[in-house]
Formats: sequence, structure tokens, C-alpha cells
Amino acid sequence: MSNSFDAIIIGAGQAGPALAGRLTSAGRKVLLIERKLFGGTCVNTGCMPTKALVASAYAAHLARRGADFGVTIDTPIRINMKRIWQRADTVSSTARNNIESWLKGMDNCTIVQGHAKFIGPHEIVVGGETYTAPQIFINTGGRAVIPDMPGIDEIDYLTNTGILQLDTLPEHLVVIGGSYIGLEFAQMYRRFGAKVTIVEKGPRLVSREDEDVSEAIRQIIEAEGIECRLNAECISFKRHAKGAQVSVDCSSGAPAIVGSHVLLAIGRLPNTDDLDVEKAGIEMDERGYIKVHDDLSTSADGIWALGDCNGRGAFTHTSYNDFEIVAANLLDGEDRKVSARIPGYALYIDPPLGRVGLNETQARKSGRPLLISKRPMTRVGRAIEKDETKGFMKVIVDAETKKILGAAILGTGGDEAIHGILDMMNADVDYGKLQWAVPIHPTVSELIPTLLGDLKPVDN
Repeated sequence: MSNSFDAIIIGAGQAGPALAGRLTSAGRKVLLIERKLFGGTCVNTGCMPTKALVASAYAAHLARRGADFGVTIDTPIRINMKRIWQRADTVSSTARNNIESWLKGMDNCTIVQGHAKFIGPHEIVVGGETYTAPQIFINTGGRAVIPDMPGIDEIDYLTNTGILQLDTLPEHLVVIGGSYIGLEFAQMYRRFGAKVTIVEKGPRLVSREDEDVSEAIRQIIEAEGIECRLNAECISFKRHAKGAQVSVDCSSGAPAIVGSHVLLAIGRLPNTDDLDVEKAGIEMDERGYIKVHDDLSTSADGIWALGDCNGRGAFTHTSYNDFEIVAANLLDGEDRKVSARIPGYALYIDPPLGRVGLNETQARKSGRPLLISKRPMTRVGRAIEKDETKGFMKVIVDAETKKILGAAILGTGGDEAIHGILDMMNADVDYGKLQWAVPIHPTVSELIPTLLGDLKPVDN
């Protein structure tokens, strides 16, 4: 086997395999290097297994509420954690195996499994073997942050990876971090039957969201029996006979929490620290993310960084869009840019939060004249029919251009309904086009034209 290729891809996450497919179809000879599991975070420890768990937790929640819908269950429901874990693992492993089979059967694509390191601008070493290519694409993903908190080394703890191996129910799960990953696991394990406490250093949950969104999420979480300990400035740990003791410095509540399990969910780090990228002349920022230009090229000629390792999205859909941008520019003669991407994402608690563009706080800071409208989910017929009326919709519009700047839909179906607004923002048309649409009844989306029809000016 010749060790010279047209392109080398490091990592088989969301961007890598798709890029290999485009490059090989264009006649390029490609080497793809994967250190561990094909499919990256989404397939193995992120979206697919966790959303399978969320679905099981929702089934348990709905079963408990059966009487509300006239469905009587004679005996208390039982949770089979081994079956729940097996289902999530099957969803994950099936996707992983499909990706691996696709890549290994791909013409012009060579697969090497091992740890890749740079030894020069266009030279990679894996297991003592050196490979070269004029074009190199880094798609190495990220991992959970392990905080430098007192006593962390004295206890057993879980991350988003380790908790997926649990096939037993924790007696008391203490979640460190009140943002997206932490909230999803907190609610799902509460619905499985565990006692759950969330410990958050900040004054509110999901601090990147508007205060009204954060407060509504807190109310939803606490209504299910989850305790939220906010303003926990001095978090420390020590071993306890029942598992671990978590000490907090909060304005109210007990000074310590004893839990059987501790989940660390306070952020992510890029997998770049052991690539020796400096030998290729690749610049990183202070957090370890690879610096990229608007076309995702790095400071080193002929090298690109895609996905979580570049700090420009950290979502499955943005990672895949990174692939689309690079492929379009290199193979289709286009000039695609990351800056043209409208940010959208979701928080998968129940009900979910769908978000796109600027939030209200960001829009107000911009100094633009604004129009804002907000409606509760109690006004949505579909939500009433499902008896799932928690949450609200909010949209922010530029008063001068009439363009939608951002929106939040916290409520049943919010992760899907938000796409109507996302699509209009991508089309770059004024909000009137959507206001005069005729949505299907009964759906969550049908309230959006009404929401837009009630826009009112606000003071910044």
C-alpha cells in the first residue's frame, strides 16, 4: 500500500464520512483515520443514544399520566433499565456499524484505525506508519470537561459517555451543570424513578437563554420533583458511604448533598490536545479549538478543521454543514462561508426548546429597533388536545427591515415548529411572508402567523 494520498481525513464523526464519500466520488484517493468508534459523538455518546433514552423516559412519563387521558393502568409501571439501555445501545450500534460498513466498502477509501499525530505540515503518523497528503481534514470532535474542583479525584463520577453504560437506576443522581446535557439527563432519570438534584454555579439554568426561558425551564424541571441548587459557587466532593457528598455554597438549602451517582455536565473540550497540530503550523485558541477562517481552512495551507474541534457550532447539524461548506467550495466551485449560517439548536427536555438566531437579550444589545411578540402554549390547540401546555413562543423582528432576528419555541413540538421560522430567516424575506401563510390545523406551527400578527415595538 502506498502511503501517499490525495486527502487524509482524521476522524469519522458527522463531517468525515460524508466528505470521504464526496472526495472519492470525485476520483480522489482518500485515507480516513479513526481512533476509536465510527460515527463520532452523535452516534455513540450524543444525540442518538440520548434521544433514545429521552423517548423511553417520555413513555414512562406518559404511562404514569394515563388516567388523565382515560387510560387506566391497573398496576404501577415498572422501569426495566437493562431493556432501556439495550434499546439505546441498539440504536447507537446500528448507526455506527452502518457508517463503518459504508466507509470500508467505499472505493478509493482506505481505513486506518489508530491514533493520528502530525509530524509535519502534510505528514501524519499512525502506529509508527507515516502517511502524506496535500489536503488534510481534521474532524476529531470533543469530550466532556472534567472540572478542577476540590475532591473530584476522590470520587467515582460519570460523564455523558459513562452514564450511557448504566443499566441500573441510580438512587440519587446529582448533576453538576444546569445546561443542555445536564438538564436532559436530569429529567430522563427523574422519569425513570431516580431522585435528582441539579447543581449549577450560575444564578439560573441555561444561562445563554433569555431569563424568561430559563425561568420557564426551571419551573418545568422542578414540577417533576427535581431539585435545583443555583448559585453554587464553591462546589467540592468527597467520598461517602452512599456514593459521594457534594458540598455547595448556595444562598439557601442544605450545605451538602449526598448522592449515589454524580454526573459531570459542565461543558465540552475539543479533541486536539494530542494531535501535535503545532508541527503542522496549525493555530489553536486558548481553549484548544483549532482556529479556522470563514471557509473552515486553518492557518496551515491545505488543512481544514470541521465539527466540534473548530468551536464554530458543536452540534451534529453544524458539523455536517461544515462538510457541506468544504465540499461545495473544493468540488463545486462555490464560495460558502460559516458566517452565512443561521444558528439553530434545540434543548431536548420535555417539552423541548427550539431556538434560532438571536435571543431577546442579544437583540436588545444590538441597539436595533425591535418588534417582539410572545404567546403562551395554552393558546395552541394542539398543545391543549395533548394536555401539554407548558411553555411559550417568542419571536424578535427588526422593526426597520421587517426581517426575523430570532425566535424561541419552548413547548410541545417546539424543536420541529421552529423550522418554519428558521426557513424564513434562511430565505431572507420579511416576516409578512410567514404571517400570511396558511398553516395546517391542528399543529403547533399554526400559532406562528398569529404570533407574528401581534408584534409590538419595545424599548431597548
